[in-house]
Amino acid sequence: MQNIKEAKRYAKSLIDLAKETGTVDAVHADMKLLVSVCQSNKDLTTLLGNPIINSDKKQAVLNAVFGDKIHTLTHSIIELLIRKGRESDLYEIAKEYIAQYKQLKGVTTALVITATGLNDHLRSEVNRLVKESVKREVELLEQVDKNLIGGFVLRIGDKQYDASVVSQLRRLAKEFSTNPYVRKN
Repeated sequence: MQNIKEAKRYAKSLIDLAKETGTVDAVHADMKLLVSVCQSNKDLTTLLGNPIINSDKKQAVLNAVFGDKIHTLTHSIIELLIRKGRESDLYEIAKEYIAQYKQLKGVTTALVITATGLNDHLRSEVNRLVKESVKREVELLEQVDKNLIGGFVLRIGDKQYDASVVSQLRRLAKEFSTNPYVRKN
C-alpha cells in the first residue's frame, strides 16, 4: 500500500464496526485467513493489484477462494474495497487489523529464534516467562535458524535478548582481538 495511514484508517474503521456488531473475533480470524492465503499464494496478491483485471473478476475469485469461510461483515468490507478500487490494499488492511486487534486485546507478540525448534515443554516455559515479564497475554512465534548453532534469540517488541552460541562466539572473538596481553608484531 502506498500510504500505510490509509490501511490504518480502514482497519480502524473495520475494528470499530466489528466492535459495534460484536464480531471482532470472527473478523480477526478472517483477517488471519486472508493474510495467510495472500502470503502463501502470491498469484492472488498479483491479481488483486492488477488494474487490467476488472473488479467483477476479482470479486468472483475472492468469493471462490473464501466462499462461506468468512463472516458476512468481512464479505461486505471486501466488496466495499473492490467497489472503491482498493482491493490491492486488502492484504495491508488485514495485517493492520490484526495489529490493532492485538492492541485491543492486550496481546504482545514475542519471537523466539532457535537452532532446532522448541519442544512442547520449552514452548510453554518460554510462553510463561514472557507472560510474567510483560504482564500481558503473549502470542509466541517461533523461527528456526541453524546458524545460531545453539541457544536462542528472544524478541519482544523492540527489545531483544540474544543467548545464542554464535553471539557468544562473536563476543569472545571481539574480546580476544582487544586483549592487551597479546604481543603485536
